[in-house]
Amino acid sequence: MMWERSFGRSPFLALILFFLQRVLLIRNSSNRAVDAAPEVPFWRDPDKRGLIFQSVVLFVALSVGYILFTNTQTNLERQSIATGFGFLGNEAGFEIGESPIAYSAADSYGRALLVGALNTIKVSFVGILITLILGTIVGISRLSRNWLVAKISGIYIEIMQNIPVLLQLFFWYALFYEAFPSPRQALNPVPGVFLCNRGLIFAVPAEHLAHAWMFWAALAAIACWWGLVRWGRRVQEQTGKILPVHRSGMALTLLLPLLVWLFAGAPMALDVPVLKGFNFSGGVTVSPEFSALLLGLVLYTSAFVAEIVRAGIQSVSRGQVEAAMSIGLRPGPVLRLVILPQALRVIIPPLTSQMLNLTKNSSLAIAIGYSDFVSVANTTINQTGQAIEGVALIMLVYLFFSLSTSFFMNWYNKKMALVER
Repeated sequence: MMWERSFGRSPFLALILFFLQRVLLIRNSSNRAVDAAPEVPFWRDPDKRGLIFQSVVLFVALSVGYILFTNTQTNLERQSIATGFGFLGNEAGFEIGESPIAYSAADSYGRALLVGALNTIKVSFVGILITLILGTIVGISRLSRNWLVAKISGIYIEIMQNIPVLLQLFFWYALFYEAFPSPRQALNPVPGVFLCNRGLIFAVPAEHLAHAWMFWAALAAIACWWGLVRWGRRVQEQTGKILPVHRSGMALTLLLPLLVWLFAGAPMALDVPVLKGFNFSGGVTVSPEFSALLLGLVLYTSAFVAEIVRAGIQSVSRGQVEAAMSIGLRPGPVLRLVILPQALRVIIPPLTSQMLNLTKNSSLAIAIGYSDFVSVANTTINQTGQAIEGVALIMLVYLFFSLSTSFFMNWYNKKMALVER
């Protein structure tokens, strides 16, 4: 060809052409060798072998599931037990001691289970809030330079961690019933407040439309507080000036509902508890069952949270503390502005597990008679005989609680994570 003849005039170009031809020849020969290579048997191919093993495991699992399902259906039909969730619309026929919503024995099983779920949410939510506060205080106190405070915190942690939570529930439940008098001899420390073995009974504002308006006003004030905090943070990043956003937000949260109450006519009527027969009527009652469950869960879980907080604080370098103190910060601001924000990145993951444990341990309420979801579901199972559906509902409800808590804590953990620049 023409380009070959032109390359041949120069020895250097001819040498380059020779090497290019050799490279192409080697590549073509290697491709032919690969094409001619014998196919590897499937039992020696890891991909094919793994696919076969997975197919076998899936087939065995489906077969076992099918056998269990068919045997269950056969046994239920032989015993004339109905299946499905149609029973949720039937009349429950039993009372529930505590209910955050209106409920009577004439309501359906579905509403009874809703009451149990709300009771579980109530004790779990309140318990998590108190546990976080108490655990943080005890964890910080464990590192105190005051010998007595540090020792008391350590003793509290060792005792509460090593006593099973169920035994603690029994102890507090028995204490509430044995240490306090009957309703007729109830303690009356302040007007409108009574303490007896039926629980803590106290007066509350009588039902009025102004209270709903005050609630929405408080929510609006909290939203404004959140907006003020974000705005103050941007101002601080741009100018270095620290604005009193927290004091302003707190004042707004207190004053806005108060102004709504004043404009609504300042209703002062109270629903005061009155002794009728063997119990009190009116007001709000915090039962011994709820108090014992809440106290046991909080004291047990907060001991583990305290150790998590202590470990998180000790993970912060000592140099960070010394640098903060060198610019004149006092111990309180050092803890709040320097130590805790860095320690949270270590604290949050194990703290999530303790929050989940508290929620799941609330199912022990059945041991002391508190009407949580497990207790109501067990009563429903005993009356309807539909154990499979009842247990499935218990599993689904606690799975929903746990996944919701994990989702929120994972979001917060990502929010607090270090961002590399």
